Amino acid sequence: MLTVRAPATSANLGSGFDVFGVALSRPADIVRVTKADETTIEVTGTGSEYIPEDPEKNTVGAVAAALDAPAHIEIDKGVRPASGLGSSAASAAAAAVALDELYDRGNTREELVPIAAEGEAVVSGTAHADNVAPSILGGFTIATDEGITRVDTSIPLVACLPETVVSTRDARRVVPEEVTMGEQVATVGKAATLAVGMCRDDPELVGRGMDDSVVTPARAALIDGYEAVREEAFMAGATGVTVSGAGPAVLATCRTGDRRAVGSAMLDAFADAGIEARVYRSRVGRGATIH
Repeated sequence: MLTVRAPATSANLGSGFDVFGVALSRPADIVRVTKADETTIEVTGTGSEYIPEDPEKNTVGAVAAALDAPAHIEIDKGVRPASGLGSSAASAAAAAVALDELYDRGNTREELVPIAAEGEAVVSGTAHADNVAPSILGGFTIATDEGITRVDTSIPLVACLPETVVSTRDARRVVPEEVTMGEQVATVGKAATLAVGMCRDDPELVGRGMDDSVVTPARAALIDGYEAVREEAFMAGATGVTVSGAGPAVLATCRTGDRRAVGSAMLDAFADAGIEARVYRSRVGRGATIH
């Protein structure tokens, strides 16, 4: 048996739609694999009752097929499905790393990214690498058709997850199909600012670069209480706030000493809206690790 831990992730970060992603230091999925004649899947943990164990309908089944690596795969979910924290990507990333090691396929971590992305497509409908890349590689990642660019950084993060659900498919439907030239210019500027902030380990620059006027407002409208949560997070010291991935999780950047206050403010704001939530005080962290 071989065990791999793969972290939750946050994609988009506001201005980097379908391109930017970060690995969170917590929560994470744990995947255990054992060689077998055919692939079977067992799922436990957070939200496991909603995850199919049929290999043709589960993200890790597609990964096993792509690697020609049949196995009994045990998934211990630490990342809630439909959270906006890369739940399916964490499982796909962990399975890709675990099965590649188990069968000694010899792929590099970078080569495993598109394999894991194809696995995630089983759940999300599209093979985007913005979640699986940071879950496998760690750090801040920029996923393009030309490949993955990765930066080591340790920006403090707070992810607040309400007990509501926004499906990735629904969140993609509300994304505007056209933008004005002004919006394009503004988004490029914000994304560039964010990337430089990651390189400098500067939460102020990263937070400033997370601001987005195109995708985020459309997705935020699907999250009850979002505007109040955003406002309270800023008042408590957040440097930036945005929708995490497709939502409903809300992601904030801040300085290390402000994480507790920011997390409490976000929880209270959701509570005021009558919504239970939980908070993860985190930072940009490592990718998948073999145990």
